[in-house]
Amino acid sequence: MRRRVKKHLPNAITCANLFSGCVGIVFTFQDNLVFAAYAIFLAAIFDFFDGFASRVLQSFSGIGKDLDSLADMVSFGVLPSAIMYELLLQAPQIPHISDYLNFIAFLIPVFSALRLAKFNTDTRQAESFIGLPTPANAILIASIPLILEKYSSISHYILNPYGLTLFIIVMCTLLVAEIPLMSLKFKNRDLHKNFYRYILLLFSAILILFFKFAAVPVIIVMYITLSLIQLKFADGSVISGSQKHS
Repeated sequence: MRRRVKKHLPNAITCANLFSGCVGIVFTFQDNLVFAAYAIFLAAIFDFFDGFASRVLQSFSGIGKDLDSLADMVSFGVLPSAIMYELLLQAPQIPHISDYLNFIAFLIPVFSALRLAKFNTDTRQAESFIGLPTPANAILIASIPLILEKYSSISHYILNPYGLTLFIIVMCTLLVAEIPLMSLKFKNRDLHKNFYRYILLLFSAILILFFKFAAVPVIIVMYITLSLIQLKFADGSVISGSQKHS
């Protein structure tokens, strides 16, 4: 019995990730973008713990990696694109353009699929990612409805159709860009080897404490910046291998 639980627990957690994504899509249909955003955060928690459970239990099933990518495709591809589509509908409409421009939101699952497929066949990603991980992109998008709810006075800045369109294009580009970004996976507690991870976690905790969900965009920018700084001062080591979360 214990062996069966050990074998199937990581995949069960992955399925919980997928379930959260599906529920989040229903919330977008109901125009409840705040709950849809919470569904992304919940899916991200499950996405972290399925890999954690796999490593702790030393349970790596043949379908685990593919199931993880399929779940991520829904939770971190389709769901955030649905949120962005609804945000574009809420933005001031551009005559003769918005009817078509709104569909640009669905570039997000297209590029997320490319990111996930690339990850599954790329042998370089062990210590770092190449391109922005899909959960990070989805969490950034999930922060938008939460920021709008708390800071409604700036909604006219955020709900700008041109700004949202540019944001989608930039994020889709980052998903498939050949930019090495650090993983938050700690192999040990060594301060020197994990210096940039500790810096990111420390400042992220401080920002979230003071600014709540409004801190998420700043954290993502800081994550990318610290990754590039780490790359510049790296010892020339080559990215190799594979890692589950993408």
